[in-house]
Amino acid sequence: MVSEQDQNTTALEQFEVNSHDIEMYLDVVFNNHDDPIFVKDDECRLLLVNDAFCQVFNLTRHEIIGKTLAETVPPSERDHFLAIDRLVLDKGEAILSEETLTINGSETRVILTRKNRFIDGKGNYFIVGVINDITKRKLAEEELKLAASVFTHAGEGIMITDAKGSIINVNNTFVTSTGYSAVEAIGQKPNFLQSGIHPAEFYTEILQVLQSKGAWSGEIWNSRKNGEIYAEMLNISSVKDVNGKISNYVALFTDITPMKEHQSQLEHIAHYDVLTNLPNRVLLADRLSQSMLQCSRNMQTLAVVFLDLDGFKLVNDEHGHDVGDELLVEISIRMKAALREGDTLARIGGDEFVAVLTNLTRVEDCEPILDRLLLAASEPVTVSNVVLNVSTSIGVTLYPQDSVDADQLMRHADQAMYVAKESGKNRYHLFDTAQDDAVKIQQESLEAIRSALDNQQFVLYYQPKVNMKTGKVIGVEALIRWQHPCRGLLNPFDFLPIIENNPMSIELGEWVIDTALTQISQWQKMGLDLPVSISVNIAAVQLQQPDFTQRLTTLLAAHPNVKPCYLELEVLETSALDDVNHVSTTMLECIALGVSFALDDFGTGYSSLTYLRRLPANLIKIDQSFVRDMLIDTDDFAIVEGVIALAKSFKREVIAEGVETIEHGKALLQLGCNLAQGYGIAKPMPAHDVPAWVNNWRPDASWQL
Repeated sequence: MVSEQDQNTTALEQFEVNSHDIEMYLDVVFNNHDDPIFVKDDECRLLLVNDAFCQVFNLTRHEIIGKTLAETVPPSERDHFLAIDRLVLDKGEAILSEETLTINGSETRVILTRKNRFIDGKGNYFIVGVINDITKRKLAEEELKLAASVFTHAGEGIMITDAKGSIINVNNTFVTSTGYSAVEAIGQKPNFLQSGIHPAEFYTEILQVLQSKGAWSGEIWNSRKNGEIYAEMLNISSVKDVNGKISNYVALFTDITPMKEHQSQLEHIAHYDVLTNLPNRVLLADRLSQSMLQCSRNMQTLAVVFLDLDGFKLVNDEHGHDVGDELLVEISIRMKAALREGDTLARIGGDEFVAVLTNLTRVEDCEPILDRLLLAASEPVTVSNVVLNVSTSIGVTLYPQDSVDADQLMRHADQAMYVAKESGKNRYHLFDTAQDDAVKIQQESLEAIRSALDNQQFVLYYQPKVNMKTGKVIGVEALIRWQHPCRGLLNPFDFLPIIENNPMSIELGEWVIDTALTQISQWQKMGLDLPVSISVNIAAVQLQQPDFTQRLTTLLAAHPNVKPCYLELEVLETSALDDVNHVSTTMLECIALGVSFALDDFGTGYSSLTYLRRLPANLIKIDQSFVRDMLIDTDDFAIVEGVIALAKSFKREVIAEGVETIEHGKALLQLGCNLAQGYGIAKPMPAHDVPAWVNNWRPDASWQL
């Protein structure tokens, strides 16, 4: 039986005998080695390379053998390679060198080359080298260095824990920010930094988010080693291993305490008055809105109190703004002390303050507070050895009695303050909601009339005037109407009183005159020849304008085809004419232009005889209130009879308004009044209906007997 040792000896002898096989085996080993291997002669020319070497340089053996490959690499690398080769040849020592290798002019690799010298039997020197491509390792090392540098020098604090939450590493910024050294922190749980500001639920939520999403980000307040509370912006991420299990947690944080402090300063500046440190207008608006909501929920009352110092401007003018500022600070302290806990005092500018008094059950509840505010402002204040005395005027409005929004409450309190100031100062005045409603309605009505005038919603209706005895139409009276888009056709009583003594009444009066003149021109073109005129009512405020004659001249000039005698202006006998002499002069100037005048509603005023004697009106109109009841009221009959006789005495024409029946006409004719107008003759009608009415109208036969 052959032993195992004998078998091995036999195989080795066979292997050594067959040199061809040895060479084949060596070639297989040489070319199947993963690392490039090369042999160079003493001229540094490549004599032998393996397949891995060819693959690295992407060259065939034909392109490599016999060359140094110096032409394929940059000169700096070439010189380094050759220097190492010569050093190996000269010293005969194995050299391990790290080199940068650029292949094909673009791809750069880092290689670790072990070179050694050997001498053959003929004394020739050769270099044998093995190349190890360490490019990936070097990149990994650089990345590790960079990561280590970032970790160490990062501006953010970094804390790494294991899967159970125990700290395993921290960086320098962590140490600087928290005051804890790495030794003190490692092994601890992160909760050793807790400040006590956040409830337990806050941290529970963080853990829940980390488990569900793998990351959490937000602001958190922690405590430094010295006990100081600081704010940080914290980002926590979970790190998983190759199996998807959490292996670590990484927390990065930035100390944002300075930013939070700056933000707090900005918020304070945005919400508080710089001088008095009281809430400003912005914070006041927010608190007032919140108080209004609470007031509504609790069925309570609140008061908005507007305060304006009396005499403060004089202090500024006499002593300067610095003294004025000190005075404001002192008074603001006193007034704030006069309020209750929960009330708000704000400075909204200059010497104006606003207080919001909450939790009131009755109006009277605010009176003691208002008295204290008056006292606080009126007590003497000494500034720089100067005794200063001011007071305050206070306006008050109550919510929800004054059921408006916050801005309107402020305005209403401001309005009430002006009433207090005009009433003598150093007092308070309660806003009158009923009066304000009336003012608001008045303002809305004025705006509506303004819109109607701008949008041409006014029209003129015309009521004929006739001679009952002769049966002739002597003219028409222009009566204004408002064609309201929602309410329909409105009579002048619905809107003219609103603009009485308002500049808009003058504009509307001129519109009536201009429209009437235009209508005369149109009727003339149609062949309708009215024997006398169109009469237009004119308000006292318009007639008393200093330039009335000039303005009327301009209106007449705009209608050159209309003779001025066709225009008659009716002046209300009830008008309060401040200067009768001036009005008389104006009327005479207008009469000189060709315009005539009538005295309307005669008998209803207090100056009938004065107006009749001093105003050059050619026609007197008996007010319809007397004519309407003259058949059943002896006093009215006597007034009508007296006016007719008075007109004849002053040699004036007379016309009766309000003729509603045939019997009215008969009675007037018997008294000597032939001219009339009224519903018994014709109602006011649109302009386009006038021509047909004029052509078809016939007086009652009994009037012409």
